[in-house]
Amino acid sequence: MLLLSLRLRIEGSNIFLTGASSGIGAALAVSLTRRGARVAAVSRRSVSSVSVSVCADLGSGQERARAVEETLSALGRVDILINNAGIGVYAPSWRTPMNELREMFEVNFFAAVDLAQRLTPGMVERRSGMVVNIASIASKVTLPWFTLYSASKAALEAFTRGLRIELAGEGVGAMLVCPGYVRTNFQASVLGGKPPAKLVSGKRFAATAEDVAEAIADGIERDARTVLTPAIGWGLVAAARLAPGLVDARLRGMMEAAGDE
Repeated sequence: MLLLSLRLRIEGSNIFLTGASSGIGAALAVSLTRRGARVAAVSRRSVSSVSVSVCADLGSGQERARAVEETLSALGRVDILINNAGIGVYAPSWRTPMNELREMFEVNFFAAVDLAQRLTPGMVERRSGMVVNIASIASKVTLPWFTLYSASKAALEAFTRGLRIELAGEGVGAMLVCPGYVRTNFQASVLGGKPPAKLVSGKRFAATAEDVAEAIADGIERDARTVLTPAIGWGLVAAARLAPGLVDARLRGMMEAAGDE
């Protein structure tokens, strides 16, 4: 594992980064470039100050294929894939329109699997590389105002854990990232609904996108299995395992305070 970590220094690496135009993705593009990586930023909007900017709709398989082709044409190879793009729906699971659910899973889960299938074979051939999947603390503790988003991220977590085992003998790593509440514009770009008022009011306690980006970059260089940031989130994960009824009641209280979303 030490050899793998040395091979995966960010400096000199070619990185395929999705969802790079805002939030955690934009902060990652800056951090990784500053650390000496060549970043291919893939998002709906153009990104400046990176090696390659590819405008693509990651909800489309054809667009994903084009983004990979353009990146490989420009950079020659991809050493690290970071699946960061994601969308959400703030709505009860039993009322969420199926078209919105499918769109969310297409971006949050199927795009990540598709891109991994397109880019991992080259890493295996070189016996060096990493797939980084950015899930959420909601993949570990289901948030009732965000049930189906939690499900999509739980699927991404399961995929990441299995992929890491599958690739263990191939010189390629897989890292799971579970951010907690982060100050971004994510809530303004969801497919529908709105978050509980208590969640919005707690935004002043949220982590910054820059702090999360630095934690991810550090995790890549040490070949971490999981990065959960801010670290205080592990307290919620532990509480959900040790006292699930208590945590469920607290989350239910937050949801009911928001009214019927």
